[in-house]
Amino acid sequence: MSFAGINYLAVVIAALAGFGFGAVYYMALATPWMNAVGWSPEQQAAHLKGQLNPSKLPFLITIVANLVMAWLLAGVIGHLGPGQVTIRNGIVSAAFLWLGFVATTLSVNYAFGMRKPMLALIDGGHWLGVLLIMGAVIGAFGI
Repeated sequence: MSFAGINYLAVVIAALAGFGFGAVYYMALATPWMNAVGWSPEQQAAHLKGQLNPSKLPFLITIVANLVMAWLLAGVIGHLGPGQVTIRNGIVSAAFLWLGFVATTLSVNYAFGMRKPMLALIDGGHWLGVLLIMGAVIGAFGI
């Protein structure tokens, strides 16, 4: 299921794997994340009961964003050349892209937004995990 050098099955699986990682990651770090955001104990309780922001829109946005991210990552990895779409190169490429684009963007946005450093660490860790998983999946599938 490859077109123009991109394996679209790998892209879809990578995006879903990244989404699944995010679900587990933020469930495990729900309370520290809410503390870093600055939510009151009442807001935290309402959120954990599903009463705060019950909209499905953030999940839809996340899936679309993961699809775009996986597609672009597959394109970058594919540009390494023939025989270079491997798990190792997928992970290395993902790590470099995270460092160059995600970590720097989060750092700037959170600094100017006067967000707690813990929030940048939690969110940055999430995106690092997502990209590493995507890179491994895309590399495993190859072209």
